[in-house]
Amino acid sequence: MFPFLLLLFAASPSADTLRLTEAIRLAREANPMLRAQHLRAMAATERISQAAAFPDPTVRFGLENRMLKGFGTEDPMTMNTLAVSQMLPWPGKRGFGRDAARGRATADSLDAVEAGAMLTARVTELYAMIAGTDRSLVVMRQTLQLLRSFQETATSMYSVGQGIQQDVLQAQVSVARMSADVAVMEQERIAAAARFNATLARAPDASVGALELPTELAGLAPLDSLAQLAYGRRPALAAAQARIQATATQVQGARREVYPDLMLGLQYSQRPRYDDMGSLMLGFTLPVFAGSRQVPMRREMQAMQAMQEAEALDLRNETWARLAELRAMAERAQRLSVIYETTILPQARAAVEAALSAYRVGEADFMTLVESQMTVNRYAIERIRLSADYLTARAEVEALLGGPGALP
Repeated sequence: MFPFLLLLFAASPSADTLRLTEAIRLAREANPMLRAQHLRAMAATERISQAAAFPDPTVRFGLENRMLKGFGTEDPMTMNTLAVSQMLPWPGKRGFGRDAARGRATADSLDAVEAGAMLTARVTELYAMIAGTDRSLVVMRQTLQLLRSFQETATSMYSVGQGIQQDVLQAQVSVARMSADVAVMEQERIAAAARFNATLARAPDASVGALELPTELAGLAPLDSLAQLAYGRRPALAAAQARIQATATQVQGARREVYPDLMLGLQYSQRPRYDDMGSLMLGFTLPVFAGSRQVPMRREMQAMQAMQEAEALDLRNETWARLAELRAMAERAQRLSVIYETTILPQARAAVEAALSAYRVGEADFMTLVESQMTVNRYAIERIRLSADYLTARAEVEALLGGPGALP
C-alpha cells in the first residue's frame, strides 16, 4: 500500500513494530464511525423496495343497518359486510420514488467508501505524528545529554579558574529547559497515542510501540493530473452527483403529485334473511390543496436540486484546492528534506564541534556553544517533521483520489 516507506534509522525495525498497513487494517475493521457509515448505506438500500411498494390494502368489517331496538335483522337493508380496498398511485409515482431511493442509497454507499478513505488518511496522520514524536524525543534526549556534558565542561573549567560562574548557571538553565521540553513532548506522545488507539477502537492505554517513518520522499504527479484523477475517482464527488440525480428524479415525481391516486374497492354484503349482495367501488383523490401541498413540494425539490448542484461544485473546487495544498506540502517536505540532510545538518553539527573546541580554549563564550547545539536540535526535529508531513500529505492525496494505492 505504501511501497515508499523506509525506516528513518538504518537499523531494522524491531519485531513489535506496528506497520502502517496493519494499523489501517485494524481501523477499517473496528472503527465504529466507519461501521456506522456502512450501516447507513445498508439502511438506505432497504428503502428502495419501500419506495416502490404499493400502499397496504384496507380490510373493513361492518354490521350495517341494524335496528337499534333489539339489534334485529328483520330489515331488508340489514347486512354484514366485508370490504377490501386498495390505493393505486398514479402511474410513474412509484417508479420515480424507487429511482430516487436507489440514487440516495448509491450516494450513501459512496459516502461509506469516502469515509474509509478518509479514515485511512486520519490513521496515517496520527501514525506519522507519533512516529515523528518518537524520533524527535530521541533527538531531544541526545541533545539533553550533550547539554549535560557541556555543563560538566563548564563546571570543570570554572573549578580550575578557566571559566566563569555565569557559564555554569547558563548550562544549568539550558539543561532544565531541555528537560522541560522533553517532558512536554512525552505528554504529547501519550495524548497522540490515546487518539490513535481510539481511531483503531482499542483501549486508550494500549501500548503503541515502534512506528515507521519515510526517509526517501518520492515526488507526486502534476496537479492537473491529480485533479483529473480525483474528479473521476473520488467517492464524495460521485456521491454528490448521485444525490443530484436522485433529487432530479424527485422533481419529476413531484410534478405527478397533482395527478389523483385511484382507490379500488370490493365489498361483499351478507344479508341474514335475504339474498347476498356485492359492490364495486372506484374513487380517486382530489388535489384541491395543490397550492399549499403539491406545488410547494415541487418547488422544494427544485430548490434541493439547485442546492446539491452548488454543493457538488463547491466540493469539486475544494478538492482541487486541497490537492494543491497537499501537493505543495509534499513537495516542500521533499525538497527541504534533501537540503537539511545534505547541507544544513552537516554544517550545523560542524559548527557545534567548532564552538566546543573554541570554548575549551577560551575563544568562544558558552552561549555560542549552547545556541549552536540547539540549532542542530531544531534542524534535526524539523527534518523529522518534514518526513511526517510528507507521509500525512501523501495519504490524504490518496484519499482524495479514491483510497490507498490510487496515486500514479
